[in-house]
Amino acid sequence: MRNILLGLLAFSLFSCGEDTLPKPKAQLRLDYKDAKYGFFDSGCSYQFEVNEMAKVSSKNACSFELHYPKMKATLYLTYKPVNGNIDTLLIDAQKLTYEHVIKADDITTQPYLNYEKRVYGMFSAVGGDAATNAQFYVTDSTKHFVAGSLYFYAKPNYDSILPAVNYVKNDMRHLMETIEWK
Repeated sequence: MRNILLGLLAFSLFSCGEDTLPKPKAQLRLDYKDAKYGFFDSGCSYQFEVNEMAKVSSKNACSFELHYPKMKATLYLTYKPVNGNIDTLLIDAQKLTYEHVIKADDITTQPYLNYEKRVYGMFSAVGGDAATNAQFYVTDSTKHFVAGSLYFYAKPNYDSILPAVNYVKNDMRHLMETIEWK
């Protein structure tokens, strides 16, 4: 009887282990190469530096699409001349940003001022599952206006695309900082 009790006690001590738990859903780890920038002469009234990873295509008169094939993202650049309509252009650009407030968790804006190059603008980061995660506009306030919007060709799931969003947002800031008017 004593041997049976010792056997049951030993069995109960060694048979206990950790409970098996299901693995949590995994997320892809998205790592991208460091950005290398090259000068892009648009042939229009402005020029800028663009990431070599992006493929540039002409959309129409002085407006471009910067495609990021690995990320399934496109940065749309729209150029409009300023003909006494700077107020309308600014209102339209800001309105486009705030149309995403329904799906956005937050919208953070950051002004950009470069007095030396006469480039003034605003960068907007849209957090959450909005259709666009970043937008900007730059102008010299007298002749030129460029707006940019970032879109991904995937269902908006902010957590999943966050590394790609951050990567392209850095490119957008670099573009703003290197834009020059002709």
